[in-house]
Amino acid sequence: MYRPLAEILRPKTLDEVYGQEHILGKGAVLRRLIESGKIPNMVFYGPSGTGKTTVANIIAEQTNRTLYKLNATTASTADIREIVSQLDTMMAPNGVLLYLDEIQSFNKKQQQSLLEYIENGKITLIASTTENPYFYVFNAILSRSTVFEFKQIDAAAALKAVKRAVSYLEQRMGLHACPEEGALEYIAQGCGGDIRKALNAVEVLFSAGIPEGDSLPLTLADARSVTQKSALRADRDGDNYYDLLSALQKSIRGSDPDAAAHYLARLLEAGQLQSACRRLMVIAGEDVGLAYPQILPTVKSCVDMALMLGMPEARIPLADAAILMATSPKSNSAYLAYDAAAEDVRRGKGVTFPRHLQNVHADTYTMEREQGYLYPHEFPNHWVKQQYLPDELVGAHYYEYGANKLEQAAKQYWEAVKGK
Repeated sequence: MYRPLAEILRPKTLDEVYGQEHILGKGAVLRRLIESGKIPNMVFYGPSGTGKTTVANIIAEQTNRTLYKLNATTASTADIREIVSQLDTMMAPNGVLLYLDEIQSFNKKQQQSLLEYIENGKITLIASTTENPYFYVFNAILSRSTVFEFKQIDAAAALKAVKRAVSYLEQRMGLHACPEEGALEYIAQGCGGDIRKALNAVEVLFSAGIPEGDSLPLTLADARSVTQKSALRADRDGDNYYDLLSALQKSIRGSDPDAAAHYLARLLEAGQLQSACRRLMVIAGEDVGLAYPQILPTVKSCVDMALMLGMPEARIPLADAAILMATSPKSNSAYLAYDAAAEDVRRGKGVTFPRHLQNVHADTYTMEREQGYLYPHEFPNHWVKQQYLPDELVGAHYYEYGANKLEQAAKQYWEAVKGK
């Protein structure tokens, strides 16, 4: 019966788990808990292929607990009741260790069904999720659990796993692998921190290889062919998608054109053209804004070009937009002014209008007195002093001129005109 290489080489001890030294290294908290045998309810949070299921297996083995595995995408409360029925029987003399994968797929009621059993300790829950548990896991579960974050595995740790897989397959097939320079490194880098995908790539590379005597060449070209684009994590429903958008905006806001190009490339290579376009337009208004007002039509033009062209040509105008904004002066003064004004609106302040700002037709219909509105274009510098804010908000101050050249020039102009 066929067993995937990733399953065959699944680590049996904590020392064989790669890339999670922050929680499993010597003296780390999770490792100490496992070695003590006193396992609390836990939530494992992190990307796929980083060792969450493996660690659950090791915990069950080292604590001599019966391990049940459920995947919340297909399981139901009936499956939980079936497990509960085996408590205090010969099937589970020391209690049950329940590994619930993708717990975010359980609704609130399904998650609540676990509470009674994890409260009395008969079930020790290890829930895993690729999504932020503080958004997707019911608070009552979180309050009874300890969250451990599994980090995305870096290329150096992935390379160790790849070399271990190569060594195992050499022995199993009785061949001497001859990897071309950079081939194994490409697999380790291209797996995007997912050890399972890296080992799958190694297995396919060996299976498709053409032996030359007792040697098996492993070419860089074949490594590129079998390595999935798993580094391009941008699932619209996942944390990584929002992390990418956030990183792009923060890099442009921070005036780092290299990082801006990097995160834009990750979005576009993952097929997120529409999302990249929307975020670039947001950045134009939010982060460059009045420091360079022409950025708004410029970025809009780049986005229009990109959407008309499609990929791969769309990358050209979008790269122009990203780099231009990263190297432009920055101002968030306009949207901060709006947010401050909106806060007063939400509090119910200023629900009326100064009489002279109302629609002129009101005088025609109600036969009231003249509005008394002063038309600024009839005065020097097209300005005249009069009240614009509602009576309740007279004196409110929302907008602060940014420290950039354009806004400071406007500030000086209006201070001179208004005599401040």
